[in-house]
Amino acid sequence: MTVSVKYHIRKGDEVIVLTGREKGKTGTVSRVLTEKGRAIVEKLNMVKRNTRPTRDNPSGGIVDKEASLHLSNLMLYDSKEATPFKAGHRIEDGKKVRVNRKTGKQI
Repeated sequence: MTVSVKYHIRKGDEVIVLTGREKGKTGTVSRVLTEKGRAIVEKLNMVKRNTRPTRDNPSGGIVDKEASLHLSNLMLYDSKEATPFKAGHRIEDGKKVRVNRKTGKQI
């Protein structure tokens, strides 16, 4: 039996890292791994991986790759206000939309 969990972060959201090696850095979520509760943020949490030669990368070797971060270590970030915030929900024109709970603006 699988448990359905709703996450506050989606693909394309701008986030700030709260803890760990990348603390304080911001980036855009490129992928959310819902089954693991993790997200991949562009150009953050880079790790080195050994890869064997493939058609796309004929030389192989050591490649820098983005590793996932746990969703509990990320928070939505408003670059205009330069502050992190929590997401709320509101019904507008019959649709449920996400809003910034500090300012009330739609995300």
